[in-house]
Amino acid sequence: MKNQNLFDSFNNAIKGIIYVIKTERNMKIHVVVSILVFLMSLFLDLTKTELIVICFTVGMVITAELFNTAIEVIVDLITTGYHPKIKIIKDVSAGAVLVVSFIAMVIGYFIFFERVSTGLEKGIERIRQYPMHLSIIAIIITVIMVLVLKAFSPNYNPLRGGMPSGHAAIASAITTAAALWSMNTKITILCIILMLLVIQSRIEAKIHSFMEVFVGTVLGFMITLFLFKMFNT
Repeated sequence: MKNQNLFDSFNNAIKGIIYVIKTERNMKIHVVVSILVFLMSLFLDLTKTELIVICFTVGMVITAELFNTAIEVIVDLITTGYHPKIKIIKDVSAGAVLVVSFIAMVIGYFIFFERVSTGLEKGIERIRQYPMHLSIIAIIITVIMVLVLKAFSPNYNPLRGGMPSGHAAIASAITTAAALWSMNTKITILCIILMLLVIQSRIEAKIHSFMEVFVGTVLGFMITLFLFKMFNT
């Protein structure tokens, strides 16, 4: 059925991603490795070009796995029995993922190898000087954790309801980052008020329960606090 609006399109697209994360072991590995790569990039003095290459590479690997799963589902829909042509289709699609993953490993080697031993301390100092980078990474990790937790909930709906509340988690992460970054009481109070308005709107619209927004708020707070404490001690 055709999506009725843009919101449904995004919601169904995210459902597709979550389905692959839930059902495919290799996608779970890709997601974990991607998180580790982004965390590692915090420690190292990467240029904008290198960071763009990393983002593009991670995106290509995940996209290849999504296409691979889509092809497998289509093939299984046609027949569940063994056929040599079916085997070739699945092997070729899996081979495409392997090629992209191998290229990603080569790119990661050239970008990270020399910096791992020499750039760790310098990278930590850079993060301390530029908390904006840390704030963005905290929000990204929060979004990923929300999607992962929703993927394992019985009745998940990425953009409408489900445990935990993504809106509450992101609002909490932004509020915590703003408070720790600015160390300004007025800014902190303003962010808290905006966060409470977001939470109240989700509960009032009956999209989330109190427990769902509470867990989302705690999740965003803990992730952001952990990163700031780890890199600013």
